[in-house]
This record gives sequence, structure tokens and C-alpha cells, in this order.
Amino acid sequence: MATQSDTVAGRASAISDAAGGALRRRANWYQLAKFCMVGATGYVVNLAVFAALVHWGNMHYIPAAICSFLVAVTNNYTWNRLWTFREHRGHVGVQGVRFLVVSLVALGANLLVLHVLIANAGLDKLLAQAIAIVLVTPLNFVGNKLWSFRRRKH
Repeated sequence: MATQSDTVAGRASAISDAAGGALRRRANWYQLAKFCMVGATGYVVNLAVFAALVHWGNMHYIPAAICSFLVAVTNNYTWNRLWTFREHRGHVGVQGVRFLVVSLVALGANLLVLHVLIANAGLDKLLAQAIAIVLVTPLNFVGNKLWSFRRRKH
């Protein structure tokens, strides 16, 4: 009879095998590169809107980060749907909601990192936002690849 630790070990091994297989597929690396290119445009949009709101609009950095996120996520969803995950297009509303959910999780992580970098590390707000976005990007990619734009089984 399998114990709970055997079951957990088996699941961990299956996840490790799946991740290893995914890392060996060239198409996944190509898709990651496209995702990062789209992300780079969103990064510029995010930082430009953030800088405008914080430095010229005198907005607090948290609401500014949320506003800049909303502008950037719209840019990113559009380009990821049309280009990065083109062959995985499903219903625009379903994928849009999933993309938003993943992006909101990433936003939560971003806000936490942003706050820590500003409040605890004393970094400049724009630099802290730039670092926070980069640190959260892998979470965002994995969530969108595995859920928002996952390949539908026919």
C-alpha cells in the first residue's frame, strides 16, 4: 500500500519529468522569447505610465503601479494572443479572463516586491518597479502558458 509520502514523491517526480521535457523542447524556448519581446513592450509601457503618474502626476506608487499595470496588461494580452500564442487561440473572452487572473496574481507579486524594494531597501520608485517587473515575469509566463493559452485537447 502506497503511503502519502510515496504519493507526494510520485507527483513531484511527474512534475519534474514534465518540466524537464518542456525545457528540452525548442518551441517552448522560442515561445518564451516571443513572450519576453511582448513583455518588453509592456515593460516600457508600464514604466512610462508609472513614471508619468508618480513623477509628474504626484500619484502614490501603489495606485500608479495598478494603473500602469492595466495599460500594460492590455498591450500584452493583445500581442500575446495575436503573436506569441497564436496557435493556441481559444475564445477571446475565456482567454482574456484567464490572462487577467494570471496578470492579477503577477500584479500582487509585483506590488509586494515593489513595496519591499521601496520601503525596506530604500530603492528609487522607478528602479524598484523595473526590478519588480523582471522578477515577476517567470511567474507570469508559466501561468499564461499553462492556463491562459494552454493548448486545447480535441
